[in-house]
Amino acid sequence: MSADESRGENATARGVAMAREKLAQAKADAAKRGQLPRREPRRKAKGPRREAGDPQLFGRAIADLLADRGWERPAAVGAVFGRWPEIVGPDLAAHTKPESFDDGEVLILADSTAWATQVRLLARTLVRRLNEELGDGTVTKVKVRGPQNAPRPSGGLRVTGSRGPGDTYG
Repeated sequence: MSADESRGENATARGVAMAREKLAQAKADAAKRGQLPRREPRRKAKGPRREAGDPQLFGRAIADLLADRGWERPAAVGAVFGRWPEIVGPDLAAHTKPESFDDGEVLILADSTAWATQVRLLARTLVRRLNEELGDGTVTKVKVRGPQNAPRPSGGLRVTGSRGPGDTYG
């Protein structure tokens, strides 16, 4: 065994001992306050037990389905995208649209370069507002994409009737 390995094991042992000591201290403090954890098992709720095949409330069944399939976050993001005008306001929503959510990054499409610039300026506020809806730290970045068709350059070097750079010239 090397010296580095023995130092690592000693540090781990010291950490475990310190954790046990702190736990014992916390239990002693709780005992002084009369707040020791229960030793007896909790009583079961009175009334009829619900079997697996029994009907459930619809909202509860949907929540369980989302949790079982791991769809909670995509469903929450979809809900935010569906309520976009409520979240960002009608003016901004009229000119922007959330496109995708991937690894904490929301892609927003703007219908003009002016609105794309406005969204970039509001990015921090938008991240904060989206995190209020989705949970803290869910959204880390807002990426904005403006219109994809830039205006054609004017000038005398254009061929009348051409379709621009997409033309095959043939």
